[in-house]
Amino acid sequence: MTKSSLVILTLNEIEGISALFDKIPFNEVDESFVVDGGSTDGTVEFFHERGVRVVSQKSRGRGEAFRIAERESSGDYLIFFSPDGNEDPGDIPGLLKLLDEGYDMAIASRFLPLARNEEDDLRFPWRAWANRAFTFAANTIWNKNKYITDTINGYRAIKKEAFRRLKADAPGFAIEFQMSIRAMKLGLKIAETPTIEGRRIGGESTAESIPTGLLFLRFFFREIKIGGNF
Repeated sequence: MTKSSLVILTLNEIEGISALFDKIPFNEVDESFVVDGGSTDGTVEFFHERGVRVVSQKSRGRGEAFRIAERESSGDYLIFFSPDGNEDPGDIPGLLKLLDEGYDMAIASRFLPLARNEEDDLRFPWRAWANRAFTFAANTIWNKNKYITDTINGYRAIKKEAFRRLKADAPGFAIEFQMSIRAMKLGLKIAETPTIEGRRIGGESTAESIPTGLLFLRFFFREIKIGGNF
């Protein structure tokens, strides 16, 4: 029987997890655990009180959190969820269903019909524009299958075997873009489902726009250079 592992990624998300914990469909997965990047606001204690296993990162960064999740999980499916308010926990069963249907990776897209991006009400949605630009470039160069609308969103599920084949080594938020690019390179089956991106609950995003964009550029050109040698 295929096992699924829900990985909750945290760094000082006490407000978000307090609001969302009861909405997370733990009954839909076989195991769940937290990968924490060094919270000091009570996030770790919150999970301990509820009997949820917490794995602490020795080195911080989202990329390292993804790799730790793969090593620590016992499931054949991995689903990455951040309880910051942007990601709707109600999408978890749908993402896992796509893996059951034979897809290697399933992404919650903020740009499909019926989806919503956090910046949709802004006159100048700079981050959404940058996302679309990176996504268009990746599709143009590497994708031979159906167009992927949101290559950057980290809210996704992936088969563990597929994750291992990607050999994702990018740091920070670039790991999500790298995973999408390498999945395209390998011709993996990728599906998307529309998601409604909510407002962030508490704290500030750790993905600063300009540094994150430069990191994406660096790894975008690196992927062009290395081709299939990864």
